[in-house]
Amino acid sequence: MQKPIKEQKMVLIILLSNIFIVFLGIGLIIPVMPSFMNQMNLSGSTMGYLVAAFAVSQLIVSPFAGRWVDRFGRKRLIVIGLIIFGISEIIFGIGTHVLHLYFARILGGVSAAFIMPAVTAYIADVTTNEERSKAMGYLSAAISTGFIIGPGAGGFIAEFGIRVPFYVAGVMGFLAAVSSFFILKEPEGRVVEKQLEKPSFLNDLKKSVHPIYLIAFIIVFVLSFGLSAYETVFSLFADHKFGFTPRDIAIIVTVSSIVAVIFQILLFGRMVNKIGEKKMIQLCLIVGAVLAFASTVVSGFIPLLLTTCFIFLAFDLLRPTLTTYLSRAAGDQQGFVAGMNSTYNSLGNIFGPALGGILFDVNINYPYMISGVIMIVGLLLTMAWKERSKKDLTERAIY
Repeated sequence: MQKPIKEQKMVLIILLSNIFIVFLGIGLIIPVMPSFMNQMNLSGSTMGYLVAAFAVSQLIVSPFAGRWVDRFGRKRLIVIGLIIFGISEIIFGIGTHVLHLYFARILGGVSAAFIMPAVTAYIADVTTNEERSKAMGYLSAAISTGFIIGPGAGGFIAEFGIRVPFYVAGVMGFLAAVSSFFILKEPEGRVVEKQLEKPSFLNDLKKSVHPIYLIAFIIVFVLSFGLSAYETVFSLFADHKFGFTPRDIAIIVTVSSIVAVIFQILLFGRMVNKIGEKKMIQLCLIVGAVLAFASTVVSGFIPLLLTTCFIFLAFDLLRPTLTTYLSRAAGDQQGFVAGMNSTYNSLGNIFGPALGGILFDVNINYPYMISGVIMIVGLLLTMAWKERSKKDLTERAIY
């Protein structure tokens, strides 16, 4: 049962605001991490492990949260997730021991596992099939906008103290929870899908190695591994190598993100239609690998800004291209493919930051070098990537 137009718009605004606030809060802390690291006497490997802890907890909780969204309701999971998010940010801000930080990051991963599937399911409940794609597009835009504005806002808020961005993010999470509690209502007529078979993670993992999907899933891992390794140490790299301030780092990240989003909106569809998904993926991997190595030799604010702009652009174009390919290959197995896409992405987010942090302690340039090497490996795999034939489609249908 669809809600009246005005009520539906209000619900969508609240839902999108929640997602925006969460990713804004995540972005707020990016430019202050080097100063926070120095104040807490943390190593690069510890920073990498903190990022990985978030991804591990999200990976573990997500399958359960997905079932809880259907069992206990969308609104309840959204409110609980936002409260947990607020608590995690406050704990990180007031933390005086590294164990406090790990606990905060684990809570952050749990909050993400609660919020994302609940919001996505809520949007699907309150929109028609015709409206859904546009609403999901708004959801993606809310995430991107939060990431874009967050680092810039964080850099300026940090002028009042390096722990202040964490407190601001926490308060925003609590305010979003309160507004959701009083404004959102559980969708009417919600139907819980019955599973004929109990879902098995191991069976899904085995299915993911089918030739139709395997290389694409590996490249999803390559993308998340390379991007997370790059982003995890970027602020540390800019601080240690160039002595950039949190505001300098915020400007680089914000400008790079804006350029990538604008380019994606205006030219992504045309480029994919013109050169095809496979060539687009290969082009992004080549650009990403070259610029990852180039990051180790550039010097100065403008060269690093330009390098970061183009590497962010390559990553931002690679992700939707992979999603488009996987969606087209999935046929009637969209849920399975979306779930495994998230799994491989989470695995990359776990190993990328951890290895990036370890290598940063060995040599400041090594995390970028390993990102470049991993992307070259992904590029080589695409060389054996054959276009799907009618036989492939038949095999997928049987499989």
